[in-house]
Amino acid sequence: MQGAPLPDRLVEILPFGSGPLGTAIAAILGAALIGTLMMTMTAVAGPWAKRKVTAAFTDRYAVNRLGPFGIGIIVADAVRLLSKELIVPDGVDRPAWDLAPIVLAASALLGFAVIPMGSGIHLADPEVGLVYVFAISSIASLGLVMAGYASNNKYSMLGGLRAVAQNLAYEIPLVLIAASVVLFSGSLQMSEIVATQAQPLVELGAVSIPTWYAFVNPFAFVLFLIANLMEVGRNPFDIPEAPTEIVAGYQTEYSSVYFVLIYLGEFLHIFLGGAVIATLFLGGPAGPGPASIGIVWFIVKIWAVYLFTQWARSALPRLRIDQLIEIGWKGMLVLSLANLVLTAVIVGVIA
Repeated sequence: MQGAPLPDRLVEILPFGSGPLGTAIAAILGAALIGTLMMTMTAVAGPWAKRKVTAAFTDRYAVNRLGPFGIGIIVADAVRLLSKELIVPDGVDRPAWDLAPIVLAASALLGFAVIPMGSGIHLADPEVGLVYVFAISSIASLGLVMAGYASNNKYSMLGGLRAVAQNLAYEIPLVLIAASVVLFSGSLQMSEIVATQAQPLVELGAVSIPTWYAFVNPFAFVLFLIANLMEVGRNPFDIPEAPTEIVAGYQTEYSSVYFVLIYLGEFLHIFLGGAVIATLFLGGPAGPGPASIGIVWFIVKIWAVYLFTQWARSALPRLRIDQLIEIGWKGMLVLSLANLVLTAVIVGVIA
């Protein structure tokens, strides 16, 4: 259904042949194309769309001076932040402090390698693609801990510790919910998960409702949305940052290009979460019209999840850390286990 991976298609187009050199160049170029697409979306979402959406929710004005609709703020913010001095506080653990922003951004970018975005628009399609996504995205937790510990700042350290506690409490429910989707699809391969959602669930005359797992199991869909809010650190789960309590948490001591990388990593993880939700529950690139415009529908779904996270950021108050942990271990874990057991029973009866 997904067609040949993007690097294989590029090998046929590029004049370097199908040898090791041509394959390597095609792989690098394909990764660069998908990475550029994601970072462009992040550049729009962070400096501009975030402000516009938040202003709309809270009945305020947002950026409206630089360029049409204030879109020039993207360039202005990039120049402003990248031109600032990179201040290195005394006493930092320099190797870990330097690596943390890179780990945060890279872990999200690498996750897109196995996401099927349309007909042939994916870098790889391994049989354990879903496992890969969760494994590579969880490396971000290491980056948060590194940033908090290496900064030699008590507020940063608190942010890093909160990030560990939060991820331990919610990463397990996230995986359990995804496992219920695997039970339905019978595969960990991302393209197969998308393909199993292509069949019609209900046909009402000319209207056909597809077998998207958001329709098949809306309970799991809602649970995954909530767990994803935690994963991307949006209200009510923005405990690791908590500006009113710990200044900015793990990123307190970062400035200039390092702050840009942390900010980039944050929004890349939001879009990666949206990509996983679209793949597991919303049919991936499926939508009305020809398959060639699947990438358009996929991007629309990612942005829909992004808008949901921004609504949560504007509308929901922050939890206390003890409330967050209690909800994770006593609420989300129990509900995700119940969902997994119920899904296993349903699949067993149907099979």
